[in-house]
Amino acid sequence: MAKVLEGLAESLPTWGAKMAYGEKTTLNGQDFVPAALVVFGFGGGEGSGESEGQGEFPPGRGEGSGGGGGGYAIPVGAYIGGPNGLKFHPNPVAMIALAVPLVSAVGWAAAAVARLSSARRRLR
Repeated sequence: MAKVLEGLAESLPTWGAKMAYGEKTTLNGQDFVPAALVVFGFGGGEGSGESEGQGEFPPGRGEGSGGGGGGYAIPVGAYIGGPNGLKFHPNPVAMIALAVPLVSAVGWAAAAVARLSSARRRLR
């Protein structure tokens, strides 16, 4: 199990660039390279042990192992070639989806600051 995880960890740096940027493609005479936000992770575990038995659990010896992984990619736009070189053109839907958590966090922080400021004024 450990060898498999080590092999995955060593190959991750090359996977990242290949997954975040797609193959150069030509469409309607224009070259473009798609770009994406890529997130992935892997995990694994092992275990063993002995139990003396407690209450309803009989004494015994346990073993275990496991592993898994997953990920996702959000297409954020493409680099499109033009007369002045490559220019990034964002995917508006993906940009909105990626901005929602940031905007929410800023809103919550601003509300917390406003509440603290209001409470501080009442204490004076």
